[in-house]
Amino acid sequence: MDVLSTTGRRRETYQVEIKYSTLWECALGIAAVTNTPLLDSLEKPISFWKETRGSLPVDLREHLNYVEENNTWKALLQLLHQEDFQTLAAFITYIEELSSTELKFNCIPFVGYAHQTTRKAAALGREEAIKKMKTLTSDNPFFPDYIAFVCNVDVHQLKHHLITIMSRWYENVIKPSLDQFNNMLQADVEAKMHMKGKMNPEEFVEWATAGVSYSPEPSVHKVLLIPHYIYRPWNIVADMEGTKVFYYPISNESISPQDKYLPSNFLVLKHKALGDEVRLRIVKLLSERDRTLQEITEKLSVGKSTIHHHLKILRSAQLVEITDAVYVLKKNSIESLAKEIDLYLQQ
Repeated sequence: MDVLSTTGRRRETYQVEIKYSTLWECALGIAAVTNTPLLDSLEKPISFWKETRGSLPVDLREHLNYVEENNTWKALLQLLHQEDFQTLAAFITYIEELSSTELKFNCIPFVGYAHQTTRKAAALGREEAIKKMKTLTSDNPFFPDYIAFVCNVDVHQLKHHLITIMSRWYENVIKPSLDQFNNMLQADVEAKMHMKGKMNPEEFVEWATAGVSYSPEPSVHKVLLIPHYIYRPWNIVADMEGTKVFYYPISNESISPQDKYLPSNFLVLKHKALGDEVRLRIVKLLSERDRTLQEITEKLSVGKSTIHHHLKILRSAQLVEITDAVYVLKKNSIESLAKEIDLYLQQ
C-alpha cells in the first residue's frame, strides 16, 4: 500500500562529538592488558603485553590481577564520562569526593532510561534491584558479575583500587610517552574534524570507525567518538545516558603525523579491493540489491569458492557486510571514497 506522508518531518539523526584524552588511553590500556583472551587479536604482539606487565612494579601487577578478576576497567570508563576531566589529579579528586551511592550508581552500566530507578536501587544495595539489573544485562558476558561486584564491594576498597590502578598505570606506561600519545590522538581528531563537515552523521561515524554502521536509535541524541591507540584494531562500544560511545582505533597516518605521504590503511584496503574486475562486478550487483552467495555465483557464472574469496576481501575492506545471510553493499563506505582521497591529498 502506498503511503502519503503529511508530517513534514525528516528521519531523526544524531549529533557527533569527538573528544580525546590520555586518560581514556590510560583506562583502555588497563582494559587491554587484563583482557587475556583478546590479547592475540590486538595489533601489538602478545610478547609486548607480557613484557609490559612483567616490567611493572609488584603492587601495580596485583591491582591488574584485581582488574582482570572484577573488570574494574569498566568502572574507570564509566567514571571518566561523568565530567570533562582535564588532568589525572582532577579525576582522582572526583572519585575521592563521591558518596558511596554516587560511586556505585556511576559505575553500574546504563541500560536505558526506563531502568534508572532500578539502577539507583541497586547502587543502594537492594537485592531485588541488583537481581533485576543482572537479568537486564544477562546477554553481556561479564556485566551481571560486574554489577554484583560493584553493588557489594566496600566503597573505600573500590576507591583505593581505582585511584591506584589509574595513577600507577599512568605513571608507568602513559607518562613516559605522554607527548607521543597526545600528538597521535590530536592528529587523529584534527583529521576527523576536517572530514566531519563533509559527511552526514551516519556516514561520518562509519568512516571514522573504519566500518561500524550505526543508525539512529530512540533516545540517543549524540554519538561520542573517542580515539585510542592502545586497543587497535578494535572498536569498543558503550551506552551512556542519551549517548552512544565509540572508542575507535586511530588511523595509521595519525601514528606518524609527520609523514604526510602515509595513507590510511583502510583507504589502501578499499582501493586494493576495488582493483579487480570480479570484485567490481560484485559491487555493482550489490548496488542494485542485496544478494545471497548463490545469487552472486549464478549471476557472474564464477565458482562459489572464488566468489567467496572475493567477498572476503570486500568485507575486510569494509565495503560489504553480511546481514541475515545475504551480502549487503555498505554504500556509505563507497560514497566516502572520493572524500577520503581528497583528505589524503590535502593533508
